[in-house]
Amino acid sequence: MVKTFIAAIIGGSLFQFLHIPVPWLLGPMIVMAIGKNVFKWGFAWPNYLRNTGMILVGYTIGLTMTSDALHEMTGQLPSMFLMTLLLMLLSLGIALIISKVSRLDFQSALLGSIPGGMTQIILLAEETKGINLAAVTLIQAIRLMIIVIMIPLLVFLPFFAQHGEENMITGQVTESVGLFPNLLFFLVACVIFAVVGNKIRFPTAYLLGPVIGTSLLQLTGLDGPQLPMVLTSLAQLMIGTHIGLILDTAQIQRKKWAFSLAISSGLLLMGGSILFSILLVTLHDVSKATALLSLAPGGMDQMGIIAHEIKADLSIVSGYQLFRTFFIFFAVPPMFKLLLKVMERQKHDRKAMYDSKRSKN
Repeated sequence: MVKTFIAAIIGGSLFQFLHIPVPWLLGPMIVMAIGKNVFKWGFAWPNYLRNTGMILVGYTIGLTMTSDALHEMTGQLPSMFLMTLLLMLLSLGIALIISKVSRLDFQSALLGSIPGGMTQIILLAEETKGINLAAVTLIQAIRLMIIVIMIPLLVFLPFFAQHGEENMITGQVTESVGLFPNLLFFLVACVIFAVVGNKIRFPTAYLLGPVIGTSLLQLTGLDGPQLPMVLTSLAQLMIGTHIGLILDTAQIQRKKWAFSLAISSGLLLMGGSILFSILLVTLHDVSKATALLSLAPGGMDQMGIIAHEIKADLSIVSGYQLFRTFFIFFAVPPMFKLLLKVMERQKHDRKAMYDSKRSKN
């Protein structure tokens, strides 16, 4: 753990020195991935450190969930459903292409291509017979790393770049509030909601629990203080280190072919998200950067960190990411199981028809 923490600090410091966007997220992530898979360094990063980072990010996101922000998000629910549906259809198309050009079965390709909810998707893959778990994990991990690397670079391009803070009511945080004693109330609420959410198997509980707890406290009139820069950087380091250690190439066979498929899938999803973000800008008065972060097929914690860094509309970004998270958690598993039943029935019918023809001949 000490070696991992030192390596993560070195990675973050190097990326900050090179003026790379979101250095304390990307730096540790890249160092972990290279150190683990290339140099075979023995890294260790317990889940409670990742969860701590997610609680801090959840608190930051929760601060933007004011009554005005929630009202604005409610008005965009139809667009959230539309954009989530478009991303799912794109994932379905990508899975069909991957299954046609490779030996990977369609079911595994589909689970690997679903944009977001990596933990839930891998759990679903483990519970489903005949799924290539290594391929699903690889495609999901590569997709996540592509998003986390590319999005910070894209949002700083002139086309997407923020020009000062967005003109918005949502996302404004009272900077005059001191850290204590208010922070103690919010800290207790965040931890309680995270633990309870995890007990009841809430999706990404250590992120969404603090978001809900912080939002509820704010609605009572209690102001939450902004976190010091050192804590937000530490949260990025905790999450970035975890992401970097997800990728394990030792279990992958035919590595070049597998990585080519995974990278192609991630790039296609990224390209589709960019096109959908342009559509979102035409539907609603949001900036291009906010639209891109809202539809990026990554996690709400990573997109929330980037939105906070560039001063995008964090509440809108969180709303779209949150909607997709719930959709994947509640709607995708039953839909996937129904699809498997339909495919199995069709396979059985084709076999019965083939056997019938053979018996007649």
